[in-house]
Amino acid sequence: MMQRMRRAVNGWMEYRRTVDQLSRLPDRQLMDIGVFRDEIPSLARGGHGRR
Repeated sequence: MMQRMRRAVNGWMEYRRTVDQLSRLPDRQLMDIGVFRDEIPSLARGGHGRR
């Protein structure tokens, strides 16, 4: 049970770190990598954004 909780917390921390890092990028840099700002949460969850 503790391992499951630890994995969940680690997953959440990784998600937040990814969202924070991508959110700090200016729009121009996001465009350069093909990401729209509203796609960041989905990408951080492991989604692929738009297709």
